[in-house]
Order: sequence, then C-alpha cells, then structure tokens
Amino acid sequence: MRSRRPAPVDDGLREALLARVRSAAASAWACQDAELDAEIAALEASGSCTVPAVAELAGLAPDPCAGPPEGTWGWLADLPGPLLDEYLAATAEPPGPQQLAGLWAHTGRYGCGFAAGGVADELAPGVVLAGLAGDMAAAGLDRCSDDELIGLLRAGRRLASWSAWLELSAVGELMERRLAQEAAGHAHVAEHADAEIAAALTLTGRAGGRLLDQAMALARLPLTARALAAGAIDVPRAMVIADELSGLDDGHAAAVEQRLLTRAAGQTTSQLRAAARRAVLAADPAAARARQEEAQRDARVERWAEHAGTAALAGRDLPPAGALAADQHLCELARSLRAAGLAGTMDELRAQVFLALLAGQPVTSLLPPAGESGGPGPAPSGTVNLTMPLDTWLGLSDSPGEVAGFGPLSGEDCRRLGEGMVANPQTRWCLTVTDGHGHPVAHGCARPGRGLPGPPGGGPGPPPAGRRHRANAGSVGPGAAVVLAAVLAWVAGIRLEWLESAGCTHWREWGGYRPPASLQHLIRVRNRTCAFPGCGRPARRCDLDHSRPYHRGGRTCECNLAPLCRRHHQAKQAHGWWLEQPRPGVLTWTTPSGRRYTTRATSYPV
Repeated sequence: MRSRRPAPVDDGLREALLARVRSAAASAWACQDAELDAEIAALEASGSCTVPAVAELAGLAPDPCAGPPEGTWGWLADLPGPLLDEYLAATAEPPGPQQLAGLWAHTGRYGCGFAAGGVADELAPGVVLAGLAGDMAAAGLDRCSDDELIGLLRAGRRLASWSAWLELSAVGELMERRLAQEAAGHAHVAEHADAEIAAALTLTGRAGGRLLDQAMALARLPLTARALAAGAIDVPRAMVIADELSGLDDGHAAAVEQRLLTRAAGQTTSQLRAAARRAVLAADPAAARARQEEAQRDARVERWAEHAGTAALAGRDLPPAGALAADQHLCELARSLRAAGLAGTMDELRAQVFLALLAGQPVTSLLPPAGESGGPGPAPSGTVNLTMPLDTWLGLSDSPGEVAGFGPLSGEDCRRLGEGMVANPQTRWCLTVTDGHGHPVAHGCARPGRGLPGPPGGGPGPPPAGRRHRANAGSVGPGAAVVLAAVLAWVAGIRLEWLESAGCTHWREWGGYRPPASLQHLIRVRNRTCAFPGCGRPARRCDLDHSRPYHRGGRTCECNLAPLCRRHHQAKQAHGWWLEQPRPGVLTWTTPSGRRYTTRATSYPV
C-alpha cells in the first residue's frame, strides 16, 4: 500500500502556514500550559500520577513513529492538526495503481493470491476480488503459474455470477416499480417492461422477455439468488433451477430449491436439470403435467440464421411422443437413402430428408440420376423477397444479397434461390436501389411472371453455381454484352419510385387512414423489420403505425408511417412511452425511464 509521507519542503507554503500559526500560537500555548499544569498538580495530589516501574516497561520497544517529525520535516511539528492535514493534501503525490496482487506471492501450497489455498482463490465475488483479478491481468497472465491461472479462471466465473445477480436484481427492481405504477392506475406500463429492457440492452424482444422472466423467477427463489450472488453457482445453473421450478407453488418451490442447492455447485447443468426434473415430479406431479400442457400451447416452428451463414428450422415445445416419433421416422428415411447409395453422414441425410418433407417433395427426389452425386435443391413456392446486386445475379461478383425476414445470403446462395424463383411464373420481382451505405433510396417492381434474363445460352434464371462470368468494364465479351443489354432493357421496364429520406415532399401522402398498397410496399422496403430497437419481426407481419396518431393530425405519409409488430405497437401506446419520426425512416423512442433510442431505415448488404 502507498504510505502517506509528506513531500519535500515547499518554502512558500511552509511560510504561509507558519504565519497563520504564530499570531495565535503564543497565547494559545500559554493557556494550554496553564491548564496542563493545573491538571498535573491535581493528579499528583490525588496520587494518580505515578511513573511506570521498570518491570512494567520490560519488553516494550520504543515506537519510532511516535515522536515528532525530524530533519527536513521537523517544522511540521509546529503545525496544529488541521493545518498539517491541509499541507499533506496540498503536497500529496498523484495516486497511482495499487499493485496488491504482486504483494501476495505464492509460497508453498498455502501461499496467498490465486494459487490453491490462497486468499483470492476462495474470496467472495465483489469489488475486492475484481480489483485483485484486474491487477493480476494487468501484470500479465503469462507471469502466472498454471495453478494461479486456474484460480484466476475460477475467480472470473464467480465475478460473472455476481455481475449477473446484479443485473437480474436491477431488472427485478425495475419490474416491481412498473407493477406499482400500474397498480396506481397507469395502464399497461408493466406489460411492456420487457420492451424497455430490450431497448436498454440492445436485445430482441424475446431476449428481453427472457431476461425479465429470469429476474422474476430469481426474485421468487431467494436461496438461488443468494448462491448466485456469492458465486457458489453460475447463471446456467441458476436458470436451470428457475426454469424447472416455474410450475410449482411457492411452498413446493422452496422445498425443492433447498434440496437442489446442496449439490448444485458440483453438478453439470445436465445433471442438475435431471435432478430438478425428478424432484419436481416427486413434489407435485400435477403441476409438472400442467406446465407441460401450457408449454405445448406455445408450440411453434422457428427459423433463424446460423453463425456460419447457414439456416436453422426447428419445432419448439412439441409433444414429446410426437417429436420422438418424428425423429425416428427421419432416421429410417435417412437409412433408406444411404442403402440406395446416397452419399453423406446420417446427420446430413436426416437434414436433407427434413427439408424435402417440409417442402412437399418426395424423399426419392433426393436420389441422384445415374452417374451423378447429389439431388436437386428444394424449389421455393409462394413469395420470397430476394434482394441482390445485379452483378451477383450475372456471376460477375459474389457480393451478398438478402432475403426479407431471414437476413444476408452469400452470392452463391442468392443465385441458387433465384433459380427456383425464376421457375415460378407467379414470382414477384423487385429492384431496390441503395446508396453507398446500403440504405434504400429507390424501389420498383416488375410485372408478375417477368423474370430476370439469364446468361447467354443458359435459358431463364441466373448462372448455376460455379459458373462465373468474370467480365469487367474493359473486357466485356459478346455473350456478356448481350446479357447486360437484356438486363438494362429489363431495368428500363421497371418504374422506380424514389424514397423520401432527409425531408419529405408529401407527394405520396394519402388522404385516408389506411395507406394504399403501393405506399405500404415502399414503407416495408424502407424498413424491412419492426422499427423498434432490436426487433427482427419482418415488416410484412407488422402493423403500419402512424408515428403521430392519425386522429391527432398525423399524416398517412412516408414521414409518419413505420412498421411496428403488434407487441411494440401496443408498447408505444402505453403510459410513459413516446415515439417520434423526425425524418422518414428514422424513429426515436422514449421509454418510461426517460432513455431515448433511435432506429433507422434498413441497411442492405453492400
């Protein structure tokens, strides 16, 4: 620790302080001396003032810090306490980092620090442990022994648990306040607390709701919350307990919680979940059955983009018996394809069967023709809103495109999807022009059934995967020139509508409440998803909301319309919420806490 030692003498400051002392020092000290003499005389008269015997002083060494300052700092002895503190504050050196971890060197198996048996190895999470871990990291992890590194890793997990407890406690307190406001007459303010949390943490609506559910579940389980705050269990274990006990009443939940926590720290999440499920079934079988039935009413199929650029499609909250039967059926069909000679692992074959069945194709369509390996990909049906650069379509580049409601696609996947779309005469083709930042500035749609021209000699549709036309402005071959001319003719047949951006001319403003289909389409091109921060619901499944209500003079125009999912449409109308659209496509939300969040028009891949 840094000692509080006076700095070298500052002559000007010394003289100024001493001058303040001299004027009153003589009379004050004379008065003090008189009082002290009187006190000593009274003590001597009563026999209470005696000199310690030598035996009483035996073994006591003199304290070197008990005497007055000497040498350079001797003059400080003349200062009263308040002036001494003033001098020390005026001449103190700037505080520097306190390297505590370095002072706690490891010495044997019982050494201090983060090694096994050290003080920090089992220290409760909080600001002290965070400071020690930060010092250790700042000194360089390469200087740690393996033992100390494991201790630091364990400390990081305890700190993460403590931090999560702090976050969830704050969420729970916010929800309690919103519930109190709703009880006081502010309708629906608690109902949209998850949206307020999602905006603050840049989460999706589902993730914000999940965080709120976790916080409320933790508030119901005080022992689990205490174990999380102490770092005895981590967040995944705490959430396993909260999830599995959600269907129990308070009495059963408290009993099962106490039983689970005796072993939770030494169990993996899978082991803990199995133990919790058994305990819940034993405690209240009817509650477990009711929870399952309630979850099945939320059965759904979800689609999302995976990290590697692939996609996922999954059924959630399905009846267990039906899900097991379907899974077994996939295995049987995959084995039959393998027996028929189709190459691939069982996982790959199961995935192909899964997609074929859902796309309405017979499984036999996956078998390759004689002499080929691999079957055709599923052709899309219905309307798929694909946006991609023309040079990607022509095979001149692999710039990414985008599918509404899904996200970015590689150039090759865009071309494959486009092949199936061109084959459908009912496909609606649209062209979106973007600026240098990928924001849409103009949009137009081709007539139904009119697909993009294909490559020379290739028939309708884009070039197949692996077939590239590496042309550039200086070396355009005859075939590529024909394609470019056809594309330009195709583009010329589309009427482009310029989107309002910095300001609004209101030339597409509609006189009624419900906007016409053409204006709705442009709004949903400009904002491809719900305009609430973090919400990914596709605009085609959202309401078109008037940012300023229509009955209060709001225009039915690009500068006052935006897609909002039903959930966030209702949040906008709740107490404490406010929405503005200062520019077309730019929306500013104000939440009940007074925080402001801004969303902008969709940014397409560029």
